[in-house]
Amino acid sequence: MLDNVSTMEALNAQHHHHHPVLKAQSPVSSCSVESRIGGGGHVLPVAFPQPAGLVIDRDKAGSDFSAAAESQQSDVLRSPASVLDSIPEMSWQSVPGLEAGQVQQLHFVATSGVQWKHPEAPLTLIFTLHYGGEVEADGNCLFTASQKAMGVEASASEVRERTVQRFLLDYESDEIDKDAADTMISHLYSPDLTTGWGVHVVQDVKLLAKKSEREEMDEAIEELVSVGMTRDRAAESVYKERCLCVNEGYSWVKYMSVSGQPTDEHDIITLQYTEEGLLSVDENRRGRAAAFGDDIAIESLATEYEREIFVVQAHGSDAMMEEACLFFLPHRPRRVKGKFRQPVFLLMKGTGWCGGGGDHYEPLIARLRPKEEVVGNAPFVL
Repeated sequence: MLDNVSTMEALNAQHHHHHPVLKAQSPVSSCSVESRIGGGGHVLPVAFPQPAGLVIDRDKAGSDFSAAAESQQSDVLRSPASVLDSIPEMSWQSVPGLEAGQVQQLHFVATSGVQWKHPEAPLTLIFTLHYGGEVEADGNCLFTASQKAMGVEASASEVRERTVQRFLLDYESDEIDKDAADTMISHLYSPDLTTGWGVHVVQDVKLLAKKSEREEMDEAIEELVSVGMTRDRAAESVYKERCLCVNEGYSWVKYMSVSGQPTDEHDIITLQYTEEGLLSVDENRRGRAAAFGDDIAIESLATEYEREIFVVQAHGSDAMMEEACLFFLPHRPRRVKGKFRQPVFLLMKGTGWCGGGGDHYEPLIARLRPKEEVVGNAPFVL
């Protein structure tokens, strides 16, 4: 039998990523992208005799490790826990859009749980993960799902606003590598259309049109149409000339602030291209399109709320995957000035390797594993 946390740390030292890939013995695989692409993943049978889903590193915590653990656990689980506890549990069988293999995997983490190690303290907790309910697929799902998964009182729009402001503050104070951030943003929203076709069939270019200038743009488009240009070509020409490109940090702030509401300053325009050229123009005439949360937003959200965020992908078997598996995609805060809170888990639905459901997030409610269930099935180790 392995010596719980100390043995885990010895194994973890073999990995260079902040979030090592460790597999618990179970009927279902638990892995991250690194384990599938880069190989590996340790099989780790672990027993947990400690109380209330708690694993303590005695060497680090000292002789009074129980008191230290209780204090750390209280800090991690403070305030939102009562809100989360009030959310009723739903059977995974009742969740729409899941295959039988995916239901099996998610049922396992709802009963056996996942083991999370505090990034900065000698504390490890075991959480069971439960479905937190559907959220509207309106482009705001990352923020709506995060608000529900964290149990905070702020609205989804307030969570989006705080996330964007956190990025802006860190971007301006050099907490973020500006060159790296600008490069990533450009790749995401203003891609070089001379490359990338070996990976993508369609590439999107995102532009921001000021709501106050839409009427003038419409008139300019109609003028071009009147002299024989097609509507899509005319719209492409006018929007590329008059709209803001999303290709660096400040334009990303404007883009990610768009929630599809009349109060937004900008409308999102999407130009779609294939390798042959322009495919279509989504002019977003009603201004309902919202900016989908990306990895930059998730990291900023994690930083603002001082939590690790795990995006959970459940895949059934298909041509790419011989067996059903779970992917836990970690997003750590850039830094934490206070104390780490309870981690957040978000379900990204999808069938097949590409996550065919798109980037649609739904909340997972993390609950501390009950004392009477701690000894028994080993949880997934994050």
